[in-house]
Amino acid sequence: MEDKLHQFFKDNDFDVFEPHQGHLNRFQRKLENPKKSKNPSFFWMSIAASVVLVLGFYLGSYQQQQTYGLADVSPKMAEAQNFFVTTINQELKEVEQFRNLETETIIEDSLNEIEELEDQYKSLEKDLAKRENKHQIVREMIQNYQQRLDVLEKLLIHLEQQQNPAKLELLDDEII
Repeated sequence: MEDKLHQFFKDNDFDVFEPHQGHLNRFQRKLENPKKSKNPSFFWMSIAASVVLVLGFYLGSYQQQQTYGLADVSPKMAEAQNFFVTTINQELKEVEQFRNLETETIIEDSLNEIEELEDQYKSLEKDLAKRENKHQIVREMIQNYQQRLDVLEKLLIHLEQQQNPAKLELLDDEII
């Protein structure tokens, strides 16, 4: 063990000499008189923060102006949108009651189809803000909601049929 320690000190060149004359005095002066840090002053930081805030508010208001929904067209359209959204949410809750390992793929396929329709709806919202032919776009937006409801209704019928096939056969006989 002692040989390894001696070998370590032989291999490494350590500074074992005394510091130069006046080193302690220079060190004391540096401790007593610290240099001023070169951090930006509070004044410039506050100006930069103000600029960032103003820019943020401007971009936020600009972003809000670009989105133009069905509810912005008229109060009747707002009611229609509210009806569709409420109905879709209710049917989604019903669908979730049927979720299990057997129905997982069917439900996920239908939900993917609904997501595609939602993406189409978002592009229609952008078109509504840009185009002049707003009536056609409003019709397409309502059709989009109706297509989502159709997908959910077909899914619910399929899930109910899968869960209880005898019940739906009776219903079919009653209709005829």
